Amino acid sequence: MSAYPEEHPELANVRRDALISLGDTPQTDVAQVEYTRARVAHWDRVARSFDVERTWATAYHQRLAHVYRTLIAPGQRVLEIGCGRGDLLNAVEPSYGIGIDFSGDMIDRGSARYPHLQFIKADAHTLRLEERFDVVILSDLVNDLWDVQAVFRRLHRVTTPRSRVIMHFYSRVWEAPLQALRKLGLARPVLEQNWLTTEDVSTLLRLADFEFMRHWEEVLLPLELPAIASIANKYLARLWPLNIASLANFVVARQTPHPRPAQLEPTVSVIVPARNEAGNIANIFERTPEMGAGTELVFVEGHSTDNTAEVIEREMVRHPDRKSRMFRQTGRGKGDAVRLGFAGAGGDVLMILDADLTVAPEDLPRFVDALQAGTGEFINGVRLVYPMEKQAMRFFNFLGNKFFSLAFSWLLGQPVKDTLCGTKALWASDYQRIASQRAYFGDFDPFGDFDLLFGAARLNLKIVDLPIRYRERTYGTTNIQRWRHGQLLLRMVVFAARRIKFV
Repeated sequence: MSAYPEEHPELANVRRDALISLGDTPQTDVAQVEYTRARVAHWDRVARSFDVERTWATAYHQRLAHVYRTLIAPGQRVLEIGCGRGDLLNAVEPSYGIGIDFSGDMIDRGSARYPHLQFIKADAHTLRLEERFDVVILSDLVNDLWDVQAVFRRLHRVTTPRSRVIMHFYSRVWEAPLQALRKLGLARPVLEQNWLTTEDVSTLLRLADFEFMRHWEEVLLPLELPAIASIANKYLARLWPLNIASLANFVVARQTPHPRPAQLEPTVSVIVPARNEAGNIANIFERTPEMGAGTELVFVEGHSTDNTAEVIEREMVRHPDRKSRMFRQTGRGKGDAVRLGFAGAGGDVLMILDADLTVAPEDLPRFVDALQAGTGEFINGVRLVYPMEKQAMRFFNFLGNKFFSLAFSWLLGQPVKDTLCGTKALWASDYQRIASQRAYFGDFDPFGDFDLLFGAARLNLKIVDLPIRYRERTYGTTNIQRWRHGQLLLRMVVFAARRIKFV
């Protein structure tokens, strides 16, 4: 083992851990050691060059830091592998942050610049850290790895099913331009790179038991040209075909979901916003199934002009076997009612059931099952798959839903076929995270649907559409005013574009 430089003792474990993790044949190990040693020396030189020079890449890294700040809410536990001197890790404002890099000179500079963060000198291939993090960042790392699949597999040591792995890497479109820039001395020289496509990364994640959630392109113009670069990177990079020319591919991934053990059945809270729905309350008590380890009905009565509140109280007395409670709404709108109900709910799973019963209560267990199986973390009901009953949705409402589903799917980066179906389900712990970050969007949503959808998208939750049959009302009239509310929805499209897409 005398070939390993004494100043990098972690390399002494490369051969043994590579064999353990992937079962590689011995003849590949010497090449891996030489590959790693050359890169350690290279990044040490790059670290020293930071002290004396500034390159065109400064604008590129500033743009990347801005993108990561929109993806990672402040105050999370964050690990960055291949952290360099820690600039990006510091930018996302973690409550607890650890940076790992195999360059000792990078680690020394990071420790000096950001004493509130922790830095560890280690090789990603031999990562032994056993702590769990909310987010793991791989910034331009897969370009430089000997064995990407092996590193992905080791991420299971530092993630949970709730964690997110966020990475970016150079697009192959830029292979020739970057080589030209380096020959002209306009960019730092690098060693031979892995020029991976998003399809390559998706396959390697799947082989390592991770799920490829979504991807997109960033940084169309990596130069310090303030007005021009801002337009190019915030707007033009989102539009086809210009997005194909972007420098960086971004990917969000999570552990491949596996069903929860049966003994971990959750408790369920069904929130029922009810305004002028007296004729439906008895059916809600009788038809809502018991789910998980126990189900509570949480009614939020919203300034009804009929006797909805009295009927809820009467039915609560008539069904002492059903765990139920009622809140009187002081604010206005369904969104306010949902937030009040969620705040008073005690279940592990939070669900919304519209009191008009256009979605059958008998369908609710499907939402819990999807959460339990790990299929999704935010389950969104979809009314636009099965044929509807004749008067369930008027024609212009149907067209509006189609338009907004396309618009919001593009904005959120995940397919959302029906944005206005009132039936949704998520884990209470995820709702608390959404609520804690609500200031990012503000109190803007009278419906409640978009407050949850936007919050779920910002936290990179897996949004899954669940088709249900949409029924006619049998009592009362709709509270939706399609033209006025349609205008509100258009404003939300613009709002979401500014806060989620064009950032």
